[in-house]
Amino acid sequence: MEQTQPKSNGFLDRIRNHRLSATFLLLGVLSVGILAGSALTTTVHGKEQQINSADAAPLRIPPMTSTSNAFSTIAKQVGPAVVNINTESLPKQSTAPKRRTQRRGQGQGNDDDPQQQGDMQDFFNRFFGGQPGGGDGDDEDGAGGGERRALGSGFIVDPRGYIITNNHVVDKADKIYVKLSTDSDNGLGRLARVIGTDKDTDIAVIKIDTNQTLPTVKLGNSDSAQVGDWVLAIGSPFNLSQTVTAGIVSAKNRTIEDGPQSQFQRFIQTDASINPGNSGGPLVDMTGAVVGVNTAIYTQSSGSVGLGFAMPSNTVINVYNMLIAPEHKVVRGSIGIEFQTGVSSAVSRMYGFSKGGVLINRITPNGPAAKAGLQPQDVIVSIDDRQVKDGDDLVADIAPRHPGSTAKITYLRNGKQNTATVTIGDRSKTVAAIAGNGDPDDNSPQKDDATQGKIGITVSAVPPALAKAQEISGGVLVTAVRPGSFADDLSPRGLDKGDIIVEINRHVVTDQASLTSIVNGLKSGDDVVFVIRNARARDKSNTFLGGTLP
Repeated sequence: MEQTQPKSNGFLDRIRNHRLSATFLLLGVLSVGILAGSALTTTVHGKEQQINSADAAPLRIPPMTSTSNAFSTIAKQVGPAVVNINTESLPKQSTAPKRRTQRRGQGQGNDDDPQQQGDMQDFFNRFFGGQPGGGDGDDEDGAGGGERRALGSGFIVDPRGYIITNNHVVDKADKIYVKLSTDSDNGLGRLARVIGTDKDTDIAVIKIDTNQTLPTVKLGNSDSAQVGDWVLAIGSPFNLSQTVTAGIVSAKNRTIEDGPQSQFQRFIQTDASINPGNSGGPLVDMTGAVVGVNTAIYTQSSGSVGLGFAMPSNTVINVYNMLIAPEHKVVRGSIGIEFQTGVSSAVSRMYGFSKGGVLINRITPNGPAAKAGLQPQDVIVSIDDRQVKDGDDLVADIAPRHPGSTAKITYLRNGKQNTATVTIGDRSKTVAAIAGNGDPDDNSPQKDDATQGKIGITVSAVPPALAKAQEISGGVLVTAVRPGSFADDLSPRGLDKGDIIVEINRHVVTDQASLTSIVNGLKSGDDVVFVIRNARARDKSNTFLGGTLP
């Protein structure tokens, strides 16, 4: 018997199939819509300029207009004369004992304290926060390693290549490189030599050789700078050359440390941003004149906190003029005394100088004051009938006086007033007398007239580590070369600080005594040939330099 499916089942199947087809159709439409929406979005966002920007007008670079203000005008005027300075120093074995510096509240002043001659590095460690990198031998740009590269700034004051910078920028450098504003960023720059330095004011004069007339700055009178005046600082902070920052003169005649360090350091304070690398650069007023040399900052992070200090231009000019003179040194007067700074009112009343005066703590043996009869506990109250306020006033009066001149000193002893005529001495010599180490400018164990007079060099023994590195057993290390001397003019290049002399005229130089003996035998018209080792070269090869002795 044949069985048939109910009609209702076929109808239901058709309905089910229709619904399923509708569902797929709906899903397909949705999928197409999603894809189309995605494509439309991509079209809109990916090709917006081409499709949807028909009504957008293109932008055009406008014509140049003059928007210069005083700052930009001064920057353009002074910038070409501001230079970048890099130095190289080889590690040396130090034989000098470390000295402790006096901190605030422990100051003892005098007109010839030996500590003033050698503690500037500690001063800058504290006021610059130390070198970035923190360790000894690290350098300001973080290179570290066997050679130290320091970074600073300077500015040209003579078109023949004379540059003013800070002493701490070039101190102990074996090589000094200067980059002009027009020089390429590649390479170290142009070799410079030191003309003279003054540690007391932290000023140095260096020179580069040039065949062209160089741009120079205009020097101003720092006494004309007033608190609140706008100033610009220009230099190379963190090796970013030709950086210009603006601020105001925040204070004048600012001392950063008590005691001897402050006697020749009376700064212009500014909030113009000064950072490591700005050292030696100019502080410029709104007339475009340099009123200071950026020297120090107060910081706890090696960065600017708005407390910068510049050595006033009037001080710098006086120092510069002495450093370019034939002796290439700063000569200051001294009477050879020590005095305590910041004495209490009880002390001043006890010794009878409540209205001003200087209580002598110590007299330099055989110094000017000692020869004039002054004694410890005497109170100096006037110089040439001008009342003396305090020790700083005394130093400011005596230091500019020429050694050999005389001054009338009025002083109190046991309450009675006395006078004495004091012959002003050379401060460098009285410093040496106190320190007991001879000439304070001599950093070498030996300095003789033969090498200085005939050749123009100062030498020292070769440090053992350097001798080992160069594989030599003798020789002498050149520690200074007098500008314009025979040694400076040798061919194909002059002797440099850091060269090691191993032979002269085929005679082996074993030590300083043998050098002196050889030099003493030279006479005018002799050919002189030096065999030297470049302490910076890795190949340990010899270099031959020669000339005819004038």
